[in-house]
Parts: sequence; structure tokens; C-alpha cells
Amino acid sequence: MAEKYDHSYDVVVAGTGAAAFAAAITAADAGLKVVMLESTERWGGSSSMSGGGLWLPNNPLMQRAGALDSREEALEYLEQTVGDAGPATSRARKEAFVDNVAPVVQLLERHGVRFARAADYPDYYPERLGGKIGRAIEVQPFDRKAIGDWWTTSRGQDGVPLPVKTDDFWLLSRAWSTPGGLARGAKVVFRSVGSAVRGRQGVGMGAALACSLLDVALRLGVTIWLSAPVTELLVDGGRVVGVRASRAGQDLRIEAKRGVVLGAGGFDHNREWREHYQGVDGVASSGASGNVGSVHEAAMAIGAAVDLMDDAWWGGSIPPVGGAAAGFLVSERSMPFSIIVDAAGARFANESESYVDLGHHMLEHSASVPGRYWMITDARHAHRYLRSYALDPKANKARVEEGIEFQAPTLGELARRLGIDPLALKETVDRFNGFARTGIDQDFGRGNSAYDRYYSDPLVRPNPNLGTLEKGPFTAVEIVPGDLGTKGGVLADEFARALREDGSVIEGLYAAGNVSASVMGHTYPGPGSTLGPATVFGYIAAKHLAGR
Repeated sequence: MAEKYDHSYDVVVAGTGAAAFAAAITAADAGLKVVMLESTERWGGSSSMSGGGLWLPNNPLMQRAGALDSREEALEYLEQTVGDAGPATSRARKEAFVDNVAPVVQLLERHGVRFARAADYPDYYPERLGGKIGRAIEVQPFDRKAIGDWWTTSRGQDGVPLPVKTDDFWLLSRAWSTPGGLARGAKVVFRSVGSAVRGRQGVGMGAALACSLLDVALRLGVTIWLSAPVTELLVDGGRVVGVRASRAGQDLRIEAKRGVVLGAGGFDHNREWREHYQGVDGVASSGASGNVGSVHEAAMAIGAAVDLMDDAWWGGSIPPVGGAAAGFLVSERSMPFSIIVDAAGARFANESESYVDLGHHMLEHSASVPGRYWMITDARHAHRYLRSYALDPKANKARVEEGIEFQAPTLGELARRLGIDPLALKETVDRFNGFARTGIDQDFGRGNSAYDRYYSDPLVRPNPNLGTLEKGPFTAVEIVPGDLGTKGGVLADEFARALREDGSVIEGLYAAGNVSASVMGHTYPGPGSTLGPATVFGYIAAKHLAGR
């Protein structure tokens, strides 16, 4: 049957993010001929624009450091946090995830990927049974010169094209307020200068992860095509045997002798789908612009089941303005001297909680109190902390011009500009200020968790997450339910095999990453809960098809 194909490979991988690269590298390591198909003109997807962390419990780096963790604790923690959110979160899939952490890390290390532990980063619910601190790992800063011209088409350029790591951002968030933050800022500067002096062009976080994986894939002989979207899955006798793809104006039929792995992104920027499944327009998504659900459609067209389509990797975000991308908030909302209020001027959640929880709370709260959300800060917040959304002067000006940011000398005047009852806002702030002085947030427990305190100011006492709002001028910036991408998609089993609605396996088709329904269900257990499972299930998919 080979004559009906324009090209023939053992494995066809849709996408070029972490899940796709993990699958391609694993298959190529097994001696298989692999092609990766990227639908846009730029490779790397949301993975290359991300923080680059992978949440991998009981990973080899923890074991080498003597950090206590175990299979049993990891699974207990997943049951405590994820629970049963449907077949995507089955016990078998949780076990497959945990059991394949070490093998995929060891495979990538064998091919030269250099990992580091984010040793201080806690799970997002560290106080629950099985919770830990230090389960996340990331790739060390990478010299992008090693991949040559491939950098010019990398989406990593939209991330942080500097040799920084997760713990750099943890401390840089308070670079002007604590000695540790100042010292880390100096370290990053020296690292960047040192890299340049040695003739290197270092990148970190998601860009380092994607570049490192691309480097391995290329050395293993993986073929990568850009601007080659998958338009159809080819089926013969109930089995997926290849794909139809468009490339350079040609309609190509590509054989996949062992299988097709769907490792593409979600449907972040498919406005129609976002409104249909989630009731939001998706304009505040921080996911890659090419994530429009086209691979979902191809899988659904041959009977693949989907799940968790109503959910995303939510988080409070600054709306996109002036051509700038949405500003996904992590540290800024957790720091002292700030609160988030609804349209009535009331707090509704712990501002320092995990971003997924805050996003869910915003969406749920909107049903009872519709209207806009605002993060309100006093002058000390701007003077003491790094605010990632405020680094671009053009975007700062655009937010003011478009009515997304306001400033006023008093809280009363700020309330009037926001259309909030000044007395209601005063009551909220007075109550919050009382909590800040005692160190106990009696309403939402802000600062109670080690996760809350990861992004905080240790010099603010008695609670490093709480600081009074007293010193003007006061600033309000609009917060909307944004996301890092959608988390619903093709339902897969513990071997990453795509399933039909009746639970039967679609032979020859696998799914991992945001194109699949996440094993993390409706929550986010720890830093890197998108990339960790994506990488592991990409590996699982390739191991299974290679063993056929």
C-alpha cells in the first residue's frame, strides 16, 4: 500500500511542544524513522513560551539529592488533589504517569539534556497528604547557538530569551525589597554577561526546554516540517495508518507504519470553541496562537472521544492591550500591599492561591457578582516588587488609555473611577488591613500555605503575603480569567492510546499534552503540571508503539 503515500515514516508526530518532542525522541531512540508536523511557521508551541518547569514526583534528581519522596506518596497526593474527574484521571493513568517519570528523565539525560531541580518550589497543596516541596525540575540555561538557524523560527522568542531559571524569578520578584532578591538579580546579570563574553547566547525556562529537546531530536535524525498542518487522519481497517497534511501548497499523504502521536496544543485561540465549551472568548490566553483545535477536529472526525473540554489551565491575567500579549499573573498578586476585588469592591478568594484555583474562583464568582475584577495595590507594591506586566512602557500607556488601569491619590477616588461604591471598598480595605496587622487572613487564609509563601516578602511581618493598603497613590489594574492553554481533548488510556466513546482503542493513534484530556483533571497539583504529564505521556506513547 506504500505507493498511495507521498512520504513514509514509522511515526508521525503532530506538534512541536514538549509532548511531541518527548514522543519523537523516544521513538527515534528506538531506531524508528520520525517526522514532526508543525501547523504554523514557528516551532515549540506553548512549551517554549512557558516557565519550563516539569512537575515530576519522585524524579531521579530528587533521589540523587536524598530528597524524600516515593511512588506511594505521589499517588496519594494525586488522589488527594486530582481525585476522580473522569476516565482521563483514572488510577491506571495516574500510576502510568508516576511510574514513567524516572525512565523519561533518564532517557533525556542520556541524550545530553541537563536538568536542575527547583528545590524550593512547593507543590500547590503541600499540606495535603503526600504533598512535598521540590518535585519540579527544569532544563539548565541552553546556548541557542547550538541549534543554529532554528532559533529564528522558535516561539521561545516570545518567552524569556535570557539564561534565567525558575528560582531566579522567585527571587527576582522581590529584587528591590530583599537582599536575596538583589543578590539574585546581580547573579542573573553576571550569568547573562558571562554567557555573552564566552560567545554564548543563553536562554532559559521554556525556551531552554524546547531548544534542548529540538537539539536532541535533530541529532537523532528526526525530520521536522514547519507550516505543515495535519488536516486528516487516514484510517484503514479501523486503524490509523497515516495523516493527510498540507505543505507548501501541496496536499500530502504521509504513512505512519507504527502510529500517529497527537502532541499538539489545545484550542486556546478558537474563539467559537472557547465560547461553546467554556463560556469565555479566550482572548486572554497565554497559549501559542496556533492552538486552534484543528488536531482535535481531525481526531473527533474519526470517532475519538474527548473530555474536560470545559476546562483550562486558568489564571488571573491582565487583558492584552496595545499589541502586547495577555499578562498571566503569578507573583504579583501574591505579594503584600495588594488585594483583588470584584465589581462590588469585595474580596472573594485567597489572592495567593494557585492560579488555577483563582481562575476557577473568578469564573464561579462571576455568576453571583457579574462585572470586572481589579487588583488594587498601594505605592509600596510598585516600588518593591518586579511586576512582569509593567515592564513595557507602551503596554503601560495602552492599559491606561483603554481603561484597564487607573491610579488615584486616595482609595475613595480610585473607587469612583472604577465605578465601585467608595464605602464598600473602604470597608473591604479596612478589614484586610486589620488582617495584615495581625498576620491572619480570617476570610480566605492568605499566607497559611507554604505555596502562598513561596511568592511573598519575608521582610513583611507577621505574614509575608499580607501588607496594608495605606500609602498612595493607589493603582487598580483589571484582572480577567486568562489561561496557559486549554486542558480538554482526546481521551487516552494509560498507554496514551486514543479511545472511542465506548472505551475501545483506536489502534495506531496516541495523544499527549494539551491536545488530550489531562490526567490532572480539574486541578494543578504542582509547578509544571502541564509539561510534566505532557512529556511523560509523549514518552509512554512512543514506547508503546515502538514495542508493537
